[in-house]
Amino acid sequence: MTMLSKHNSIQRDQLEMITLDQLVPANYLVRKIEGDIDFTFIYDLVKDMYSEIGRPSIDPVILVKLTFIQYTFGIRSMRKTIEEVETNMAYRWFLGYGFHDKVPHFSTFGKNYERRFKDTDLFELIFYRILMTASERKLISAEHVFVDSTHVKASANKRKFEKKIVRKETRAYQGRLQEEINQDRENKGKKPFPPDKFDKEETKEIKESTTDPESGYYVKDERTKQFAYSFHAAADRNGFVLGTIVTPGNTHDSHILEPLVEQVIEKVGKPEAVAADAAYKTPAITSYLFGKEITPALPYTRPRTKEGFFRKHDYVYDEHFDSYLCPSGEILKYSTTNKEGYREYKSPKHTCVTCSFLSQCTVSKDHQKVMTRHNGKVQEWLNKVGS
Repeated sequence: MTMLSKHNSIQRDQLEMITLDQLVPANYLVRKIEGDIDFTFIYDLVKDMYSEIGRPSIDPVILVKLTFIQYTFGIRSMRKTIEEVETNMAYRWFLGYGFHDKVPHFSTFGKNYERRFKDTDLFELIFYRILMTASERKLISAEHVFVDSTHVKASANKRKFEKKIVRKETRAYQGRLQEEINQDRENKGKKPFPPDKFDKEETKEIKESTTDPESGYYVKDERTKQFAYSFHAAADRNGFVLGTIVTPGNTHDSHILEPLVEQVIEKVGKPEAVAADAAYKTPAITSYLFGKEITPALPYTRPRTKEGFFRKHDYVYDEHFDSYLCPSGEILKYSTTNKEGYREYKSPKHTCVTCSFLSQCTVSKDHQKVMTRHNGKVQEWLNKVGS
């Protein structure tokens, strides 16, 4: 049996002789961060952002540490972060505040950001300085890089927007792709596409938030429709982030891989391999990675052929004659290279119309089977992974 007891709350008024340091557990995260990172390097980064005269500013290291607290512990806003600092002794210890020091108003960070830090590379410099510290301690393993993105909901009502017609964004590899396409066409005796074939201005209608115009309208499914941002990150096998790019939530992942990998190459070094999910599995991306002598590590894609029809592997590619052989023995000859970078191979219509395999081959009105294939190293790699 257990006897009922009542705790005496009068101990709330008990006086103690204690230091703030004693209240922070030895294994608490802020204590580990403080022990591993010397934040004084920030003073050199911001010295040109402050005047030599005027009233004293809030310590810039404290302003930066506030963002560390907010993002490390998943606090949704700077206002809420300040509220937490007022009552959390570990946060006060991390900032260097005592029991009775007044915490700055939440708007102070916003004003400093707008006046001093906005449109600067301060936070990027801090990020790579800390990454360099991890690298010096042999914690970084950048030979294999993993790329992905995640959506973060913007603080914006999804029903408050304006519809706008905007130009479709140009992919980072567009210029190089155009050169490769025209070179392939010329090699095959075709005329290169004129510039206006590629440069034709394409537009699309978007929803632009009236609350946060920099966000993008993101649709995942019928229940997930919101204004959001995409956080694209490249990480090593140990989980260290090596590079990051933030875009509106409606930016496709594949458009960001190239600039993200370039960022890693510039700041950290060239990886041996880059792994990503199916969203990044495009010929242009594999071509870019091969051009950099980086091995792509992308997932196998199941064939999407309809039930009852021949699969792509049923058509045999003849590398010497650059043509396909169909299951009935007819040759599909090279026809053209389209503006997406795929070679097209077409069957003879007059023969296919009487073929006994027609119903298993194509449903096209002109009875012609068209096979597509990317050229060069990219296609060799796609063959290996089963595309």
